[in-house]
Amino acid sequence: MYPTKLIQLIETHADRLAEGLLRRVEHSDRCRHLMGSVPHEELRRRVYEIYRHLNEWLRNTTQSEIEERYLGIGIRRARQGVPFSELLWAITTVKEHLYHYLEQEGLLEEPVDLNGDWQLLQSVEQFFDHAVYFAAMGYESVTHHHVAPTAGEGARVA
Repeated sequence: MYPTKLIQLIETHADRLAEGLLRRVEHSDRCRHLMGSVPHEELRRRVYEIYRHLNEWLRNTTQSEIEERYLGIGIRRARQGVPFSELLWAITTVKEHLYHYLEQEGLLEEPVDLNGDWQLLQSVEQFFDHAVYFAAMGYESVTHHHVAPTAGEGARVA
């Protein structure tokens, strides 16, 4: 079971987290094309959704749901002309920004629930590992001219 305090803090401050992440990405040379190709509101909405519903993503979302969502994101970013490296860097930065926030709040230093904290961090790592993998698959399906999966692409990604 994940520590309620950590999850609640993340979900309660999802707006702040999302805005901080967007500022970080906007000022990064590593996402120059991403910021020019993807509407700001779309990026904000995607990041906010991850932070705001983190508990659900980690507890209730199946691997096939993560696959569907991130295949679609990979396809969409490829079609928007976002370089592959920028897509991967952006997804990884969402996770890093979350960890930075938890450290900044001093929540990873408190010995409140070491086991729960560890389980949460492991689940976050696994979620983002799967997200990166499926986004890469979606991206490659466009760039290598494979038949791109379309299930959920419009409804879940657009």
